[in-house]
Amino acid sequence: MFLVIIILMAPKQTSIKTVGILTSGGDAPGLNAAIRALCISGKNNYGMKFIGIRNGYRGLIDGDTFKMDEIDLEPLISQGGTILGTSRVKPFKNPVPDPKTGLLPVEGIKKTFKENKLDALVCLGGNGTNTTASLLYEAGFNVIGMPKTIDNDIVGTDETFGFHTAIDVATNGIEAIRTTARSHSRAMVVEIMGHKVGWLGLYSGLAARADVILLPEIPYDIKKIAKFMKAKKTAGQNHFIIACSEGAIDLNEAKLGKKEFKKVRESMPQSVGFRVAKEIESETGIETRTSVLGYLQRGGDPAPYDRILATKLGNAAADFLANRQFGNLVAVKNGAIAAIPLSVVAGRVKEIQKDDPVLKTARDLGICFGD
Repeated sequence: MFLVIIILMAPKQTSIKTVGILTSGGDAPGLNAAIRALCISGKNNYGMKFIGIRNGYRGLIDGDTFKMDEIDLEPLISQGGTILGTSRVKPFKNPVPDPKTGLLPVEGIKKTFKENKLDALVCLGGNGTNTTASLLYEAGFNVIGMPKTIDNDIVGTDETFGFHTAIDVATNGIEAIRTTARSHSRAMVVEIMGHKVGWLGLYSGLAARADVILLPEIPYDIKKIAKFMKAKKTAGQNHFIIACSEGAIDLNEAKLGKKEFKKVRESMPQSVGFRVAKEIESETGIETRTSVLGYLQRGGDPAPYDRILATKLGNAAADFLANRQFGNLVAVKNGAIAAIPLSVVAGRVKEIQKDDPVLKTARDLGICFGD
């Protein structure tokens, strides 16, 4: 006869008992998976309780909260979007008193912390979200950040969850459009998300065998693009794919200051992809059309890679909380979890460098970048 003894491990000790969670900025695949992992790991390993904050920093200011144990966490690993809701409210940008309470944003946040007995706050988001998280930390709040964005442009981390799913969507979109380009002997400009950086355009363009890739980091010369395409046509190619980041700029725009550039873009009747199409048709005589993939790239359920990445980061975030590693971004460096100060992340974007290996690969394979 055997005696089976089950030993239940007690949660590890930590002074952090109650934690708020919010998602801010644009939604991205993997947010729910990260939330799930954070809540499960924090509860099982440290006995933490979690408070969900609705609609980003707006909810943090207004005290719009609920207990996370009221929802079923298990299905979240595969669900897109964010169950917490989101907004683009920035508490430190032109702060004004709330018309109902008379409180300034930071005062409202202090009230939310007090009423919910929060020991810390986890902010999931991109550049703007983590910039605000850094300011909250400087203001005395216990905060950690997590890197979410399809743009993959957060400084200090090798990758962000949402990026790989967006690559899949953009790549599949370009491949689908190629059949029309081939059938009609056209050039097709596919506009890819990415205002300030072109990681998504570069990766999806390379994966989908684009002929031309236009990025914010590399000002393009339409004459060079036309010369490239004419040579390809002379050699027998009958269709072309141009992967164009929505923030792509030409040589003249590269010379403008921020205010001048903003005025130029605001005066454009359509997005840059349509302008590029008109320029190509004018310079080459090749019939050219534009397709904007838009919000498709940000929506839908996360790919397995992003589910795993978000889960890994969410689990690590619980450890950061327990160890009081506040003021840090839960990042990935050389495949390992790393703590990157939010002050390093704040107000910056990770641009594609000239020596980037993926960029070099694309050039070596003959892809034109318009320079």
